[in-house]
This record gives sequence, structure tokens and C-alpha cells, in this order.
Amino acid sequence: MAEENENRKVKDSVFVDLFGRDIKYRENFISLYNALRGTNLKPDETELVPEMLENVIYMAYANDVAMQVNGKLVVLIEHQSTVNHNMPLRLLEYVTRIYEKIVPANKKFYRGLVKIPMPEFYVLYNGTDIYPAESEMRLSDAFEYPDEKKPESFPLELIVKVYNINLDKGGELLGKCETLMQYSKFIEIVRKSIKEKIENPLTRAVKEAISHGILTDYLERKSTEVINMLTMEYDYAADIAAQKEESMEEGKILGLEQGIRNLILNMKLTPAQAMEALGIPPEERSLYLSQLNSH
Repeated sequence: MAEENENRKVKDSVFVDLFGRDIKYRENFISLYNALRGTNLKPDETELVPEMLENVIYMAYANDVAMQVNGKLVVLIEHQSTVNHNMPLRLLEYVTRIYEKIVPANKKFYRGLVKIPMPEFYVLYNGTDIYPAESEMRLSDAFEYPDEKKPESFPLELIVKVYNINLDKGGELLGKCETLMQYSKFIEIVRKSIKEKIENPLTRAVKEAISHGILTDYLERKSTEVINMLTMEYDYAADIAAQKEESMEEGKILGLEQGIRNLILNMKLTPAQAMEALGIPPEERSLYLSQLNSH
């Protein structure tokens, strides 16, 4: 497992490792799935097939867990920043790629119906912004209606269930999944340590969690890996936040659009990836791309 992670182009977040790759991921994932669905599946009696894709949701690190659970395709996304309301569209692209992977190309031309796993989509929000305990996002919310009249049904739909898993919001779900509860407690300890600006905050956070019996087995086995994953996650978030602030200041001097253009050019990402990370609305991206190409 360690060698596999070393060879991955996109490094895992703690969430992905805990629920999708660790030696105990089966128990952790099934426990979380049971909490989400109200089922009572047993790890040793459940067919579980990882279907994660690299470099799809985020560019710097993986925050997605995709599994086939007894033939059903379940996609979990964890967010530690503001929930992206374009998630249904992004998950549509994601699940299409999974289907391309699991369905042989020649089968698409069979005359008989080719069965595919039914998907379920969940976003687990763990950010600091105010967000409801539960909500739902639909792909149809993004549709434009040529006649300005919303139809009664849609030829294409994708529904994403969003759960706030912060300790003060995710009580019901957290109460059903002990591993998720402990994960949320751990993230709260990490944030507190970072906010206090103590020396080696991530190392201190791991030690504090272990001392309080939080994710003890996992953190004792993988403390160094966890610290490295957290460093990557929080450095990435801090870098994006700092560059956003820099772009706003530059925008005051040069004009907002020029400031953002310069930021996109200076980030160590492709223009498309930079605009995604900066949260630039999809309808504005073609404008920036055309201006960047002209320069």
C-alpha cells in the first residue's frame, strides 16, 4: 500500500486514505455507507471494489472515494473549503469516466442492454463557512431554459446529497459512524493547533488526538504519512487563499480582471485548473481564456 501511494501522481488526503486505501478501509467505508444509507452491511459479506480516478476533482490532492458496493457505484467527496455548487456537473464528468473504465468499449455497440452500476453521490462538507447540516444539489439547477419556463421533468439529472460533518452540525450522521465522528474530531484538533500558531502544529495535533483516543490505531500506524498528507492539504488551501487575496489587492491597482489574469498565469497549474481552484464561475472562464491566449 505504501509503495502504491508513493507511485501515485496525485497524493491522497487523510479522508481518502482513511476511507479508501488504508488497511482498514473496508470497515471504515462500510460503516460510513451504513450511516448514509441506513443499511446494516457487514464488511466481510460485502463486495467492495475501489473505482477511484486520479486527478479529477482537485489537482493537488485526491479528495474522492469511489467504490462499487454490491454492484452499486458510490462516490464520496470531502470538502474543506466552501462547497462548490458546480459539483453535480463535475460529478457527471467523473462518473462518466468511471463508466468508461468499467464498461468495455465494445459492449456499447451490443444490441442488448448493457447494465451499469447505479450511482449515488455524496459530498461531506468539513469547512469553516456556515453551511446547513444537510442539503441537496441537482444538475438541473444549472440548466438554462430557452423559453424561460422550467419544465416538469428533465432528460438528464444528477442529485448530490451534501452533509455537514463538522461536530456542531453533523450530529445525526456522526452519531451513526464512529470513524467519521473521530475523523471530524481530529480535523477540529488540527485546525485549533494551526490557529494557535504553535510550533509543529500538525505533529502536536496527531499526538493530542492519540492522547484523547481519537483515531488512535490509525494515527499510531501512520503518523508520519498523516502529517505529510495534512501538510499538503493545508499548504494547498493556504496557498490558494493567499493568492486569492493577492489577486484582489492587485485588482485594486490594475483592475480586477487584469489582476486575476496575472494570478492565473503565475499559479503552478494549467489555466483551467487555476480557474477551478480560484472558484471562477464557468460562464466567466471563456473570457479569461481568450484574454490569456491573446497575451
